[in-house]
Amino acid sequence: MWVLMHRLLGGRRARLFGGVFLLWLFLMLASPKISHSPDQHLFADKRNFLGIPNTLNVISNFPFLVVGVLGFVLCLQGNVFVISLRGEIWGWAIFYAGITAVAFGSAYYHLKPVDSRAMWDTLPMMIAYSAMFSCLIVERVGARIGLTSLVALVFFAFISTACERNLNDLRLCMMFQLIPCLAIPCITFLYTPKYTHSRYWHWTTGAYLLAKLEANADRRIYDANHYIVSGHTLEHLCLVMVPILLTVMLIFRRIRTPRLDDLKERP
Repeated sequence: MWVLMHRLLGGRRARLFGGVFLLWLFLMLASPKISHSPDQHLFADKRNFLGIPNTLNVISNFPFLVVGVLGFVLCLQGNVFVISLRGEIWGWAIFYAGITAVAFGSAYYHLKPVDSRAMWDTLPMMIAYSAMFSCLIVERVGARIGLTSLVALVFFAFISTACERNLNDLRLCMMFQLIPCLAIPCITFLYTPKYTHSRYWHWTTGAYLLAKLEANADRRIYDANHYIVSGHTLEHLCLVMVPILLTVMLIFRRIRTPRLDDLKERP
């Protein structure tokens, strides 16, 4: 991995990303095993409406289905989103397919939150974020390393889920969730944008961080608003802002700094 990074990124940037990777590896090896806890599945809002267990946590996944299907169709249609490279088409199509799968996987898990169903809640989102991150790399760094990252990250998502399910170890899944928080700001800072509307990447990161804060404050938020809506339901609604913001970006952005090596990669 280090050799690949050094060849494709070069000098200082390769050393920076190599240092980040070593830090991530150190945290992974130094941290103790994190197993599933019964409290992990005890959400604040357990209300049942119309015979649907954990109703709000289930139906709050419906926006993922709408945005995912719409984005997938627009991505393949080819004349709505501003996409200039073939690698981007693959990445964004997988992203929206993953978002669509989130709607079904998360709803299935929240109908009966248990360890055996947890992977269906996490795996689709991990695949979607892998594709999203690879699209950013294609745009900022290059198509070759972006597609390589897509394959590597999707493979890593499956490995992380396998460790969670078979070894009862959540460390890889938890570390994987740091990617949107850390890697996206770093890449947007280090590399020149090819398109306009780059600020949407930062807004996406902010929405993701806010969603995680809401999830951690599930009970406190539920108590604070007098049992109207829980923090976990708000997490779902905040996370769906990620594909919404990226969809707006794809529609309105324009090519700003075309690269010579991109010309042969055009679809």
